[in-house]
Amino acid sequence: HGVDFDIAPGESFGLVGESGSGKSTISRVLLGLQRAASGSVRFDGEDITRATRRRRRELAAGIQMVFQDPYGSLNPDRRIGDTIGAALPRGAARRERVAALLTEVGLDPELAGAYPDRLSGGMRQRVGIARALAPEPRLLVADEPVSALDVSVQAQVLNLLTQLRRDRGLAMLFISHDLTVVRHMCSRIAVLRHGRIVETGDREQIMERPDSDYTRALIEATPSLRRPA
Repeated sequence: HGVDFDIAPGESFGLVGESGSGKSTISRVLLGLQRAASGSVRFDGEDITRATRRRRRELAAGIQMVFQDPYGSLNPDRRIGDTIGAALPRGAARRERVAALLTEVGLDPELAGAYPDRLSGGMRQRVGIARALAPEPRLLVADEPVSALDVSVQAQVLNLLTQLRRDRGLAMLFISHDLTVVRHMCSRIAVLRHGRIVETGDREQIMERPDSDYTRALIEATPSLRRPA
């Protein structure tokens, strides 16, 4: 209810809120996996919710998802190269493109022949990112992309996402319950509570001069963001 925001090309927009606030529902609506009861989703000015099924599929290629669980989102019986290349035309060019994508996300192209169980959690998430990049999207939806990873590799994956956004000019919707991560990743932030956006602003405004009591409570509940007494 009352969810209204926009994301510019090259921008990382943060959506933060507690579990059950509606963050993942919003991501599913953007991806066309769930219908909105009302309202619209406009991508390049075109309303996805009112497009034909064929047109929705075409538009969907421009919006790709990086999932929370890097293992559960990969088919354990499918080689890494086949997973990444599923959205690419067949042939030698596909193999070359898969190798280039693996290199771009910091993995050895030889891993194309491996299965997911050979990879660490951080490596599997890099595969998930490469798969999302394969259709050349313009908007990347990252739903809690590091919450299932060891702390030691979280920063590496976050830095990779930032670098890819800058290099490719991607728009990114970064969804998280962790204000510390959102502050690091995003220039603008929306705070979600019970399915409603209670506050939207740039990073400094939200973190230093929040208008909402709820936002202030979230900041106080995050040890790394508390101001000294």
